[in-house]
Amino acid sequence: MASVPFDSRDGVIWFDGQFVDWKDAKVHVLTHGLHYASAVFEGERAYGGAIFKSRQHAERLIESGRILGFKVPYSVDEIVAAKDETLARMGFENAYVRPIAWRGSEMMGVSAQNNTIHLAIAVWEWPSYFKPEERLKGIRLDIAEYRRPDPKTAPSRSKAAGLYMICTISKHAAEAKGYADAMMYDYRGYVAEATGANIFFVKDGKVHTPTPDCFLNGITRQTVIELAGRRGIEVVERHIMPEELGGFTECFICGTAAEVTPVSEIGPHVFKPATITETLMNDYMAEVQPKPAAVAAE
Repeated sequence: MASVPFDSRDGVIWFDGQFVDWKDAKVHVLTHGLHYASAVFEGERAYGGAIFKSRQHAERLIESGRILGFKVPYSVDEIVAAKDETLARMGFENAYVRPIAWRGSEMMGVSAQNNTIHLAIAVWEWPSYFKPEERLKGIRLDIAEYRRPDPKTAPSRSKAAGLYMICTISKHAAEAKGYADAMMYDYRGYVAEATGANIFFVKDGKVHTPTPDCFLNGITRQTVIELAGRRGIEVVERHIMPEELGGFTECFICGTAAEVTPVSEIGPHVFKPATITETLMNDYMAEVQPKPAAVAAE
């Protein structure tokens, strides 16, 4: 299935409140979201037929649209229900879920105040990047040329499509060199994140992670911090300088697609996945599994 182009797959896509055949879920070439990146999206995973933290993702989607100046025309409850029904109609237990909202094609130009806001939801099977035993070997990261921008110059709190342009450029450049991904600095030169995942480091039994003041405070990131707290592992959120990288012993990235994935190299710096990384990786995979409903008190 991975080799089938995304515009030629079978199934249905939820599109503005209706289910349409996958191959018919199309927009016009003069859609504002295509030309001016007036689009926001979410990346989510379903495990065992349940979408992990679906409500939080729906809330963030609506907030992302608000930051870009438009209102997603559906409530959180409606979006959650639409995602669940799409997953059910596709018949998948474990899958990736992609809601996206964008400005339509009524007006073409920078200003498009009256364009219709559309919402679509697609679901497809997307296995974990790596098997557990392969993950523990760690992936290799390049150091990106582009940096996460100053929040005064870009809507960094929104999961906006336009913010991923430099991520695509950076990941393509890294892959061309044989790396799996790239780590990005922020506009000040601090360590920021990978191209589509947050990053964590380990030193002396503590976990260190960049302060998300110019990039997304990911839902997976928040989950990992919570899981570390349950284990009594201290998490330090702070600005991390590039020259500190050599002093960390472990490193991992996390995100909906990446889940929790150990890192073995960042440029010249070498890390060895160990106890804390493995513990949080396993705890995360346990956390995302559907929980049995609580037995009602008699």
